[in-house]
Parts: sequence; C-alpha cells; structure tokens
Amino acid sequence: MNSEFNIRPAEINDAKKIYDFVCALEEKVFDYDRFYLDYRNNILGNNNVYLVAADKENNAVGYISCHGQSLLHHGGMVYEIQELYVDEAWRKLGVGSTMLKALEMRLAKKDYRSLEVTSKSNRKKAIELYKKFGFEQTHVKLVRGKK
Repeated sequence: MNSEFNIRPAEINDAKKIYDFVCALEEKVFDYDRFYLDYRNNILGNNNVYLVAADKENNAVGYISCHGQSLLHHGGMVYEIQELYVDEAWRKLGVGSTMLKALEMRLAKKDYRSLEVTSKSNRKKAIELYKKFGFEQTHVKLVRGKK
C-alpha cells in the first residue's frame, strides 16, 4: 500500500464510502437512503466542514465532519467535530492528525468561540489524539434516546 494521501472537501460521490465508515465507527448498519439524504444536506451546509483523506486514486481512506452553530450560552459560533474515522489499513500513518490540522486551518478563517468534540469513553486512542491537539474534558454528556 502506498501511504500517500491528500485532504480535500468531501463530495457527494464519497457518500457510499463515508456510509461504510460511519457504520464501522458506530458498529451498526444504518439505513442508506436516510444516510444519503442527511449526508447530502450536511456537506452542503454553510456552517459545516466535511473533509476526506484520499489516496492517490482519490478514494476516501478517512473523513472528518464538523458542524457549526451559534450558541447563546457560548456567545457565538461553536464548531463541533461529529465524526473522525480512518480506514483501519491507513491508521498510524498520520491521517487523523492531518485531517485535524486541515480542519483547524479551515476554521482559522472563521469567527468562532470554540471547537468541541465528544467521544465515547471507550475510544481511548481517539481521546488521546484529541488531547494531543489541546482538547480538554470540561463537560459530561448525557444521552437519552427518543421515547
């Protein structure tokens, strides 16, 4: 495997590969039609940043998604990393770090208060990567499904 890759904006034709990544990340199979509609809307959103790490053939080997919203209790725009995933064969090659750096470069051009990320507590390697990039644990997230 050639370990060369580049970072580019996500495209609509990346949908199937990113669907596979999301299913792997969450260890769950999602409805593809629903996923596709949400993916299309998200990559077109003005306050969202979706980046793909692509190999030399332009195939996605990882991706990062980040959504921005203006929050009253933050006094302005806050961006939150929603997903970061790297194909298993491409891990430990700097893909995740490079995507985080590319995201930071894109956000540097924007006016915002903070960049946040939530990670499941069992994802130790992901948490360590975020800490390496200066993220600190400041909150506890509680989740309840729809009743």
